[in-house]
Parts: sequence; structure tokens; C-alpha cells
Amino acid sequence: MSMFKVNVTARNPKREELATQPVAALVDTGMELTWLPADILKSAGITPRRKRVFATATQQQVEREVGYAILAAEGYETNDEVVFAEPGDMTLLGVRTLEGFGVMVDNIAHRFVATTTLVASADVDAS
Repeated sequence: MSMFKVNVTARNPKREELATQPVAALVDTGMELTWLPADILKSAGITPRRKRVFATATQQQVEREVGYAILAAEGYETNDEVVFAEPGDMTLLGVRTLEGFGVMVDNIAHRFVATTTLVASADVDAS
């Protein structure tokens, strides 16, 4: 599998005029949440809401703050939970954000590909 980076911006969901500068993030389909530097998020007035514990690849546990942001990259946008990454943490675009964008990752061409979202039919017989 190839890896690539995209520029991500985060906007404050309470005051959308407040946004981060674009930050390069590694697209990581194995990571649940998006990780952006805490200082960058806080500069846009995005505030932590709670703490979560994460397991690293070496099975070490780390605790990080998480909050909410409107995330945008490559012309796509979604509202999602974001991890306030500390110095030494990687900057990552996680799979939940990708699903919110409604995209799949093309690892060969290093780009996002829009997907069709499946919904249940409203006329399905319930019996």
C-alpha cells in the first residue's frame, strides 16, 4: 500500500470564520480518527471536549484530548471528531473523516474517489 499526504483545514464549528491554515496530513485508512496538532486546532478556537485513550502500534497506551471540527481536504468536507495531537505525534487523516467525505482512497493515483452512499429503500415490505 502506498501512502500520500493531503492538505487539511479545520474550521471551528461554532464560528466557521475561524479556520486553521492548511496542514499536511498523511492519509491513513488504518486510523479511526484524524490527528491534527493541538496548537493549530486551538489557534482556530477549536476546543477539546473530552479525553480518549489510544493504543499505539507498540501497544503503548496514550491519552489525548479530542474535540469537534469541520474538516476539509481536496474539495471534500465533513464535521468530525479530531484528536489534539501532541509534539511527536503524527498528523493523520483518519478513516472516519474519509467516510464523512464520502470517498475511497486510490492508493495508486494518490487521490480520493467519490463513492455512492447506499441507503435502505423506503418501500421495503416490513413483514
